[in-house]
Amino acid sequence: MAQDQQHGRAEETLGGADDNLAGISALDIADWRLRTFALYANVRKLSLENPAEAHSYWRHQRDLMFATHPASALTARDKARFSGLKTADYDPIYRFHVPLTKEGAGREMSVETATDGVVRFIRLGTFDLPEMGQLGVWKLHGYGGGIFVPFRDATAGQPGGSYGGGRYLLDTIKGAFHGVDGTGPDAAFVLDFNFAYNPSCAYNEAWACPLPGPSNRLAVDIPVGELY
Repeated sequence: MAQDQQHGRAEETLGGADDNLAGISALDIADWRLRTFALYANVRKLSLENPAEAHSYWRHQRDLMFATHPASALTARDKARFSGLKTADYDPIYRFHVPLTKEGAGREMSVETATDGVVRFIRLGTFDLPEMGQLGVWKLHGYGGGIFVPFRDATAGQPGGSYGGGRYLLDTIKGAFHGVDGTGPDAAFVLDFNFAYNPSCAYNEAWACPLPGPSNRLAVDIPVGELY
């Protein structure tokens, strides 16, 4: 079986005994997850009629969670000066309905980490994005599973651009999912880059996160979503 090796951060979890994270309990994390699942459920409902309205709601709720929730990636010092995540205004040209192709299916990606050892992902296939490129679609090979699509575009690490390590488009184990149109092999995934967001490690290095490998890098600018 073909395999991609990636050195980077592993599962988006607490990375160790950092003082900034000492007050975050398992219940805090569970509540964050529940709120995130509820957030995306409401986003999917609102998007049926007005994706831009859903995006405004998403921005407001994420700002609120980052500013006030005990499981926020922000430290107490960062919360004190927090005025909102840097997020671009909604642009409908970055919303797509894309089928999952079988290209690359079955490949493995191993991510070596300091906190969780080697974390394995199995590729489910590929999203072909018009005039943008391709993104590998992955499943976490372990407890919880889930569809995972990170990406890194040409704005990464640039002034006024996005986080240098990349962003997340879909992460169903955390609730970040925008729906599917149809069923079976003809189903099309809703991919909306306006809802792309930074991994927690972008705001706090004590968190550990998987970052995009070679199969999840785009050569074009994606100037929407959460920036950095």
